[in-house]
Amino acid sequence: MTNSSTPDAATLAAPIRANAKFLLAHPAHFIALGFGSGLSPMAPGTAGTLWAWLAYLLLAPNMSSAQMGWLIVGSALVGWWACTVTAKNMAVLDPGNIVWDEVVAFWLVLWLIMPAGFTGQLVAFLLFRFFDAAKPGPVGWADQALKGFGPRGGWGIMFDDLVAAFCTLLVIALWRFW
Repeated sequence: MTNSSTPDAATLAAPIRANAKFLLAHPAHFIALGFGSGLSPMAPGTAGTLWAWLAYLLLAPNMSSAQMGWLIVGSALVGWWACTVTAKNMAVLDPGNIVWDEVVAFWLVLWLIMPAGFTGQLVAFLLFRFFDAAKPGPVGWADQALKGFGPRGGWGIMFDDLVAAFCTLLVIALWRFW
């Protein structure tokens, strides 16, 4: 809403269902829907995180750590825009089909835990999915803190997953400490 008495067009529109046509209708949709991984009929967030894991494993050997860090920062900024546009076009505040937030957040986790073996990566994946899906404590707060259409809402879509990534990294750091 632009103010308390004037709803914007997205709040009045009927929600749009994500499909292949929607995915290809705008570059923001293609990015926000994780290059199609968000179209998974079951657990799109998990599908997006799995896509992120695979993409990371393909990208990282060809990039320095600094380059990967800059890719994550750039992907977060582009994702903010893509999530803002896609949520508005879907007329849904935080559509489950938007998975770019999972992609960026899980890339951050992998970037900071590597070089971890398969078991370490799997633990990171399971912890991240737990925090993202169950939304305990700070993740739940972050999920509710920035709702709305427009840039604030687009950042809100990204923010709770970044908090889930932080919680994942905190658990891993505590585990390694002990």
